Amino acid sequence: MTIITITTVGYGEIRDVDEPGRIFTIFLIFMGMGIIAYTLGMVAQTMAELQVKSIFGRRRLGLEIKSIKDHYILCGYGRMGKIVSHELKVKRIPLLVIDNNLGSKEHLEHLDIPYIIDDATSEEVPVEAGIERAKALVSLVTSDADNLFITMTVRGLNPSLFILAREDEESTEKKLLRAGANRVVLPCLIGGQKIA
Repeated sequence: MTIITITTVGYGEIRDVDEPGRIFTIFLIFMGMGIIAYTLGMVAQTMAELQVKSIFGRRRLGLEIKSIKDHYILCGYGRMGKIVSHELKVKRIPLLVIDNNLGSKEHLEHLDIPYIIDDATSEEVPVEAGIERAKALVSLVTSDADNLFITMTVRGLNPSLFILAREDEESTEKKLLRAGANRVVLPCLIGGQKIA
């Protein structure tokens, strides 16, 4: 009878209920409704707080990105990107990360590093990142073609910017330098020399 009452199924009374039973049932109904209302209120409050936090977080991030200058833009937040960003953060060098992996967002928020979750090869994204106010750009995406495209795009947007690009194939170095990179780094070569 309690389950039927609380879940509001309303099959009717299983047996005749005397006066104290009816008073207990009325009390049970109000208590069940109160518990449900309280639970729904808590869920709604939590969802509203998360929504407000998200809105203010995005607004704060947007203002931070617009005000940042003389910063390093890091394209790609993989294994190398995490190491580079950590080193720059330790040295208190202003940094902005561009990465297309939505999973990076939480990690970057935790480290309080401004970020843009988007494709760095798009021309609008470096502009949003303040490429004209930046000191340097480090392109560490895993694809040589993407690094080449980012280098060409950014060089066109800011001819005086220092650009460091990663390469995976030794044959790409000349192309990256012709595209406008000031420096090209081959991580596996450096790693191999260090190991040797």
